[in-house]
Amino acid sequence: MDFQTEFKPLTVQPQEIEEKSFDIISEEFGPHDYPEEQYKVVQRVIHASADFELGRSLVFHPHAVRAGIEAIRQGHPVIADVQMVQVGISKPRLEKFGGDVRVYISDPDVMQEAKRLNTTRAIIATRKAAREAEGAIYAIGNAPTALLELIRMVKAGEARPGLIIGVPVGFVSAAESKEELLKLDVPFITNVGRKGGSPVAVATVNALSLMAERSG
Repeated sequence: MDFQTEFKPLTVQPQEIEEKSFDIISEEFGPHDYPEEQYKVVQRVIHASADFELGRSLVFHPHAVRAGIEAIRQGHPVIADVQMVQVGISKPRLEKFGGDVRVYISDPDVMQEAKRLNTTRAIIATRKAAREAEGAIYAIGNAPTALLELIRMVKAGEARPGLIIGVPVGFVSAAESKEELLKLDVPFITNVGRKGGSPVAVATVNALSLMAERSG
């Protein structure tokens, strides 16, 4: 059977592909109320997910984008809940400002403590991050328990994040954890509902680091 096709891409140049993609996103997204800086994040999320409904569900604390840019420019680390988030984030842009991406979930001491307390590694990893990285950006795309623990710690005065990107995906506690995040008076970026995931967390961080780079 012959599977040959006459289809040819409009372009094979990466920059042109991205620019064309963003033109399509702007055209299809249509009118919106997002301020320009927030919309740059929305565009990146849609670009990463091809999901306009997800893009429209994003919610921003009024100071979220500025807080994220400042945290990056001050060299604060990004705390990823899982390795998938860590891998996708653009490291060179963070490194320009002295920052890095950290993930604690597979650290031996985290695994040992989680087993001892019969709890999730995500919870223990969040506690370790709070001790070691005040002012950090938390990028949570997979673990609702990490987000819920971070919210608890913020309320208790045990964690002082610069920005919380809380976009865990899933059917158990994902939407509920985001609802709790919306109640916090700290900078956050989240979305409504079950959708989310590593690509969303990664796209959000990368959008912020691009803005940090270009504002410098």
